[in-house]
Amino acid sequence: FPVSESEGAVEVALDVGFRHIDNAHLYGNEKEVGRAIQKKMADGTIKRNDVFYTGKAGGDYIPMDENGKILLDMSTDLCAIWEAMEKCKDAGLVKSIGVSNFNRRQLEKILNKPGLKHKPVLNQVECHPYLNQSKLLDYCKSKDILLAGYNVLGSHRHKIWVDQNSPVLLEDPVLVEIAKKYDKTPAHIAIRYQIQRGVVPIAKSYNPERIKENFKVFDFELTPGEMQSIDGMNRNLRYTDLKP
Repeated sequence: FPVSESEGAVEVALDVGFRHIDNAHLYGNEKEVGRAIQKKMADGTIKRNDVFYTGKAGGDYIPMDENGKILLDMSTDLCAIWEAMEKCKDAGLVKSIGVSNFNRRQLEKILNKPGLKHKPVLNQVECHPYLNQSKLLDYCKSKDILLAGYNVLGSHRHKIWVDQNSPVLLEDPVLVEIAKKYDKTPAHIAIRYQIQRGVVPIAKSYNPERIKENFKVFDFELTPGEMQSIDGMNRNLRYTDLKP
């Protein structure tokens, strides 16, 4: 993660109109992002209440074995971790608490926990037209949990995380064709698709022009038929595969 570019990128994003900043301790740029938010509050661009800032806790973030394979811990007590997060909220350390990469079964484990004080407000998962998460989205809506999507534009195709033979989402003819109709880019269509179905899209960029470009999704609306066509692209394909 280009830490040195983080502060400027967040300033540009806030100037453009973005109000959801997604971060994590893992990224190593929390101070830079915090400075950018403070700066934009000081110059009157935003008030603190305008911004939804997401952080993520973690110790040994991505433990690997000697062969570089990710080690998964299936014995983790999710309910105990959730109780610790509830204490963070009760102490005023965070405004809201949520989860990431949870499936329905894991969400139910939290929601059905005896003595639950605060339910998750958000579940952040990989979500794009090739992995539209429609069942999970419907379930989250039924429980009043927001679904936030990462990799909404496919992926940055990092060699460590992504199979280089996987298809490039933004080259898909369905997105390309719809983009032509609206004089937009396939990226605009992919982002707009998520907004219309109630997913919070996370579009990652450090490029000021790209950040500005990604915001140009509020001057058009996809038709029900176009939404259906994009739904039809689903192939349950994950770009970020955390399996060992």
